[in-house]
Amino acid sequence: MLKDQAMSVVFDGNPLKAMQTSHTHTPQSALSTQELSQEIKSFISGVDTAQGRKLSVREHARCAVRLLRSVPACRGAVLEHLRGVYDEHVSAFLHNLETEGDASAGVSSNLEDIIQEVHGVLSEFIRLNPRAWAPLVSAWAVDLLGQLSSTHAGRRAAPLSSSLNELLQLWMSCAATRSLMEAYSQCLAAMLAWCPDACVDALLDTSVQHSPHFDWVVAHIGSAFPGTIISRVLACGLKDFCSHGSKDQGLGVMGGDKGSRVPKIGSVVGILGHLAAHHSDSIRRELLRMFQESLSPPCPLSPSSSSSSWENSPQLRRAAIPFLLQLAALSPTLLGAVSAELVELLRPPVLLQLQSLLLCLPREELDNMMGLAVHLISQSPAGGARVLRFLADTATPASVIISGPTPSPHEGVREACDRLLQMLLLHLHKLVYNRSDVGEGNPHHSSSSSQAQRVIPFLEELQAHVGELCAETLRLERKRHLWLHQLLCLLSVYGGPSMATEALCQLLTQARNPEELALAWQLHTPLSACLPGLIPAAVARCVAQIHTHTLGPRQLRQLLLNLATAIQSQDEERRLAATTQSSMAIQVGSAVSGHLHDFCPLLLHGDPAVSHAAVRLLSSSPLPRASSPAHLLLLSRAAVTHFFLVLRRREEGGKVGRDGGQAAEAVSCSVLLLSRLAAYSPLTLKSVLQQLVEGALHKGNADLFGGQIADMAGDPPLSPSLSPDIGASLLDINCQFGTTVNFSGSVWSVFHAGVIGKGLKVRTAKPLPDPAGVIQNVQTLMAVMVQCCSSSGLNGAINGSRHPPSDSDEPSPINAEAAKVVAVTLVESICPDVANGELSWPPEEHARTTVERDIHIRRCFEAHPILFPLLHVVAAGRPALCYCSAVLRGLLATLLGHWEASREALATDSPWHLQASCLLVSCMGEGQLLPPVLGNVHEAFPYLTPFEVRLLLLAVWEYVRGNGPMPQKFVFSSEKGLFCRDFSRDGDVARYVAPIHSVLHKNIDRLGHLCWRFQL
Repeated sequence: MLKDQAMSVVFDGNPLKAMQTSHTHTPQSALSTQELSQEIKSFISGVDTAQGRKLSVREHARCAVRLLRSVPACRGAVLEHLRGVYDEHVSAFLHNLETEGDASAGVSSNLEDIIQEVHGVLSEFIRLNPRAWAPLVSAWAVDLLGQLSSTHAGRRAAPLSSSLNELLQLWMSCAATRSLMEAYSQCLAAMLAWCPDACVDALLDTSVQHSPHFDWVVAHIGSAFPGTIISRVLACGLKDFCSHGSKDQGLGVMGGDKGSRVPKIGSVVGILGHLAAHHSDSIRRELLRMFQESLSPPCPLSPSSSSSSWENSPQLRRAAIPFLLQLAALSPTLLGAVSAELVELLRPPVLLQLQSLLLCLPREELDNMMGLAVHLISQSPAGGARVLRFLADTATPASVIISGPTPSPHEGVREACDRLLQMLLLHLHKLVYNRSDVGEGNPHHSSSSSQAQRVIPFLEELQAHVGELCAETLRLERKRHLWLHQLLCLLSVYGGPSMATEALCQLLTQARNPEELALAWQLHTPLSACLPGLIPAAVARCVAQIHTHTLGPRQLRQLLLNLATAIQSQDEERRLAATTQSSMAIQVGSAVSGHLHDFCPLLLHGDPAVSHAAVRLLSSSPLPRASSPAHLLLLSRAAVTHFFLVLRRREEGGKVGRDGGQAAEAVSCSVLLLSRLAAYSPLTLKSVLQQLVEGALHKGNADLFGGQIADMAGDPPLSPSLSPDIGASLLDINCQFGTTVNFSGSVWSVFHAGVIGKGLKVRTAKPLPDPAGVIQNVQTLMAVMVQCCSSSGLNGAINGSRHPPSDSDEPSPINAEAAKVVAVTLVESICPDVANGELSWPPEEHARTTVERDIHIRRCFEAHPILFPLLHVVAAGRPALCYCSAVLRGLLATLLGHWEASREALATDSPWHLQASCLLVSCMGEGQLLPPVLGNVHEAFPYLTPFEVRLLLLAVWEYVRGNGPMPQKFVFSSEKGLFCRDFSRDGDVARYVAPIHSVLHKNIDRLGHLCWRFQL
């Protein structure tokens, strides 16, 4: 209870002020000469002269107070006697705390009113005559405080292990020490205007004498007068530091001797540490001022300056910087307060002054200071990135261009910073790689203290700047990037897998060329020994950045290109026979292959550069040994869509005259990716081929391959006002057309649609595609279709090759199953209502029952010229063309109808129908739906009339009708590796050749050179 009451007194101070006020206004009766003589005798002898008995402590103290008030000349003896009174009160106070407030509390309360009365008298004297009383009372109060603190230090109520804050709360709860503290504060406040040095010097002299037990007094006074106390404490500590020698202070700190060689420096640290909670700015200013004053030349003494000021002593000025280093080493709080702003002060002029100062030091002392500076940097809790940049900029050779306004340092300064940076890296290396020995060396070491010793504040602060550190490293400046790369490695080891992964991911994202990318592999080499699985973790982190959209298009593109370059370097390693299963390229390829489904959406990125980088990565990455069907289908769908996008970009780039090198590379990478996907599994083969065919026939891609979707979609006719007057008669056109179509036994008549007086309906005009671009696109599509369907490409890619099948004299055979997938997809795309079993052909007369479907099939071929090359691919994979029987039959039926109705003189007057007839027969011959004799008839079509072309096509129809296109008629030939058909089993072919011979004989003058092609 007493302690709680005292604590309330500490912070408000109202009781003492009230006592002082009451004492001041109480009238005091003047003593007579006789009474004054008796009081002096009683004070000296300690005996009541009137009653002849010994005075009690309380009575003796009151006698002293009366004398102090009445006879100021005896103040020395009175104050000396009051020392014992104060000591008695403090002893009773501490005993009361130790016994938890028993009967001894009465002693404290009996003396407390005396303490209050003494405080009131002294306070009144100081107020009325400060110049006479303030120096005397301040010296007495501070000396008594030091004596009390030292005398009672170590008691159970005031243990030596108590912190400064705990001691402050304890002593300020005691009325005696609180009274002395307030009296001294009143004296100091009165003396600040005319003589602050005497008061402060007494405080600091007592502090040196009774340190560290007296530190709580200095800390409390410093809180009330921070500007004065902080500067004087630093000056006192500097003098004490210099008098005890500063030669081995660096070694003392590094070895764990916390200031035992300099008694006062520990007190300085404790006092400033206590003041830092509320006066950190003042402490920082004083520390920086001391640093700056130690470097500047001394100025002559001014009348107002003190002769004992440290700035005027050359010895103290030389010791100021070692003293500041020692303070920072003993107090992380002080180190953090000045480290950030100190770097800003180290400009070239200051560095030259610092160099000239340090050159005067002995070699051993200079080495100790360098070691202490390295230790401080490694333990700096804040500003580590700024310190590192300063050291790197200053230590960088003058031949290297440094970014920013930093001027080139002096050569001596540069060499010193170079040495300091090398020492710092070596020190950090020891700290990082010896951290595991801290807890293992002492089995009784607590886990919490072990963890505290493991922390390296400099590296802890740098963890938030790993991205900036990687960017600086990748600048590849001479020596500078080597330092930063070594520091990045230490930071990765210190931070563990997460930090190492972040660093490697940053390097993979920011590297812009192979030289910069090599730094990532150089970082991985030392880390792989202690951090396994680093590359998969780094790739997974890159994927996470892609999903969270934290990378811009340029960074994303660079990341993909760097991963692709890393995988492609595996080929060079194989050529040099220097690769192992744990090589960098193999690990990157394996990690990327596990995330192909995460990278495949980037194929459709809006930025063409990102899309190009994605296809380059995916085309070079190995495919996983096992993957889910959903991921495979997602990847194949994205790859096919990207293929048509790059074809479009290549065409658009050619139109505007841009460099097509990147577009051509993107197309080749896309083709490679599709061929490898098709060779991966039957599922991906079917998916890729289906989507390629469907994509080529899609209306958005048809123009890439020469398609005219708008013309065949039946656009509405233009309005009469917009229709051109071509002077054509719709009646005349329909009269000519009506005689060409004959539906015997039918009431139907067919006429052209149009506008009377305007002729046929005008379709919407659409620009024709570039023929060269169309041919190039068709060739590209056919190349990827052949690669996907060829058996050699299938086997090669499954075995792990990332290259397309090599060119040879003989083309790679088309896989029959792959060709069947293309055939079925074609039929479903052209005519979805065709049943799978419609393989046999009916008589030619029955084709009129499917005329609507046949016209639709013909229009599809007109709108999509790519259908004929696709049919040739199907025909090459015999017997897959059999599954296109319904499409072939519909197209042939419409061609027969056209040639029958045609009134042109020669077949060449109908160019599209002639080309379609030739391609159709050629395709059927290649697919062995026709024997060679009939398969060659298309060679004669350009020389014949429409009627003769119809005769030859009827022979083809009749043969196919009589010898149905059944897959069962094909037998696999092991010699050729293909399915072949034996036409000798189909009966006599001569009866189907008779019309051919008749036409040959009739046109022998034009077809004589082709007769050998139609011999049985």
